[in-house]
Amino acid sequence: MTETRHETSAEDLVAEFDAERPARRLSGRTAALVTVVALALSLYALYQTFRPGAVLPYRMAFLAVVLPLAFVCYKARRGGRDRPGPLDWVLAALSLAVCVYPLVVFDDLIRRAYAPTPLDVAAGALLTLLLLEACRRTVGWILPVVCLVFFAYAYYGGYLPADWALGHRGYDLDRIVAAFTMGTEGVYGVPLDVAATYIILFTIYGAVLDHSGAGRFFVDVSFAAFRRSRSAPGRTVTLAGFLLGTVSGSGVATTVSVGSVAWPILRRAGYPREQAGGVLAAAGIGAILSPPTLGAAAFIIAEYLRVSYLTVLVYATIPTVLYYLGVFLAIEMDARRFGTRAVPVDTGGPWPLIRRFGYHFSSLFVIIILMALGQSPFRAVVYATLLAFALSFLDRAPGGENRLTPRRAVRALAAGATGVLPVAVTCAAAGTIVGVVTLTGLGLKAGSLIVGLSGGNLAATAVACALAVLLLGLAVPVTASFVIAAVIIGPALLNLGVTPAEAYMFIFYYAVLSEVSPPTALSAFAASAITGGNAHRTMWATWKYTLPAFLVPFAFVLTPSGAALLAQGPIGEVVLAAAVSAMAVAVLAVATGGWITGPAGPVERGLCALAAVLLLVLSPWPVLAGLGVAALALAVHFVRRHREAHP
Repeated sequence: MTETRHETSAEDLVAEFDAERPARRLSGRTAALVTVVALALSLYALYQTFRPGAVLPYRMAFLAVVLPLAFVCYKARRGGRDRPGPLDWVLAALSLAVCVYPLVVFDDLIRRAYAPTPLDVAAGALLTLLLLEACRRTVGWILPVVCLVFFAYAYYGGYLPADWALGHRGYDLDRIVAAFTMGTEGVYGVPLDVAATYIILFTIYGAVLDHSGAGRFFVDVSFAAFRRSRSAPGRTVTLAGFLLGTVSGSGVATTVSVGSVAWPILRRAGYPREQAGGVLAAAGIGAILSPPTLGAAAFIIAEYLRVSYLTVLVYATIPTVLYYLGVFLAIEMDARRFGTRAVPVDTGGPWPLIRRFGYHFSSLFVIIILMALGQSPFRAVVYATLLAFALSFLDRAPGGENRLTPRRAVRALAAGATGVLPVAVTCAAAGTIVGVVTLTGLGLKAGSLIVGLSGGNLAATAVACALAVLLLGLAVPVTASFVIAAVIIGPALLNLGVTPAEAYMFIFYYAVLSEVSPPTALSAFAASAITGGNAHRTMWATWKYTLPAFLVPFAFVLTPSGAALLAQGPIGEVVLAAAVSAMAVAVLAVATGGWITGPAGPVERGLCALAAVLLLVLSPWPVLAGLGVAALALAVHFVRRHREAHP
């Protein structure tokens, strides 16, 4: 492949722009120790899949490994030393002690959860502080501050006005710490359980795929598939982002990994820097929204709804198709608007690549097939991991550099465990917020308050909830923002009759979309660093590409056929809702892209925007009106084009 690397490596860009703080680059004995411990954690998680023990002790043991590793693997500040200092080792030792303590006295601890001893309180308080510090190191200082605000709310709630909607009687330190660390509603709650079961297995799977060469194959086959037309570079980036997202699991990481390869191609094709960055960021964020892996928050949805993960994948299928339809249409329009050209890329045809390396797709299909056959997602992903390991030995390259020999297999398993550290620490910290919400009843109070401020109007409530989730997502990572929004904002939608599936999927999409939302769109800023474009113009270009993903979730909660977009209901209704929504996305692409058979004027674009809104109502009369408005837009366009051609 010609011109495949930008001057800055993908690894450096991920380290600089990812929401997860850069890990240390360990070496020597420390690296060996971390590898051994991380390998043990991966093997323990895999063993737990087939020989599950008691839930709470497993979560405690998982955190007892994760928290010390976080202090060893992550710097106390940006620009700090790669080698852990004495303080890091002391914090790691303290973390191990306070995490092991509840395991040693487990039976007694559970019995005295409502009457903790001074030692219980001291150990729990220290665990909470260590967890907040680890969270600060891995994902930044904002989430720990949010956790402290919730702690203050629980402690000082008794001082709030008695008639205030969010007031409560207040709780002392012993009660708050017990809620955090002596049950399943705080640190050891559902978010940490998801990290210790679903997420670590998928990070192991992604690491095995990556070490077996799947990531490079996905990029190469994407370039080979669309190498001839002028819109091929943009389509290639989008397909590569979708495929590579199964390996990275991060919107920012996918953006920079694809961008380091694709930006030179986009530049030669004639894309302006900002538009190229928009394509890269949209491709990266789409990876988190798409089956079969989705983002970490999707696993939490499955737990909250008490449904299988396969069901959540089904929920996401139609919105994913609509998202990529919008992106591809925008790419086609931009290719014509900017006059881009085809770029020859030396990858050969797609079929030789697929014949040689197509086995990398096998494990992706195995996950879906096994879950459809009734296997749990835990076992499905473990079997897929084993398959990816075995298939790596089909690599016929000289030296077999992608074969998972014992040394490379150890590195892959260790990478899978260390990759889960930021998510696990985030989930555990978010658990303290869930603990406060459960203890104080804040979720129902906040939900009632939002509904009251919105006048009981579902549309106004949905807009308020969307803005709240987006604002929350600007400050904290996707997983944490989903957990917080689910317990604080979710009840507002539920109070107005929205089903749990629709409410949680609405929150999920807006939590993910915070990564491309103004003013701190991480994926867009990462893309602008690759292309050298203006960061804010790149952010708005990204917003244009992802706009369908912002509007379609409103159809979940505001329309009678919203459940059909989650593939729930009669097949005829599902197909009709998907078809009408696809038309809405198409006219929306015209409104944002400004192109039909030629440049679209303000009148056509305005009419198409109105048509998109009407179509997304998914009710008969608004849909008919939307079709009529879309037809009027086309008529205006063709008349104007005819007059321009024949003045």
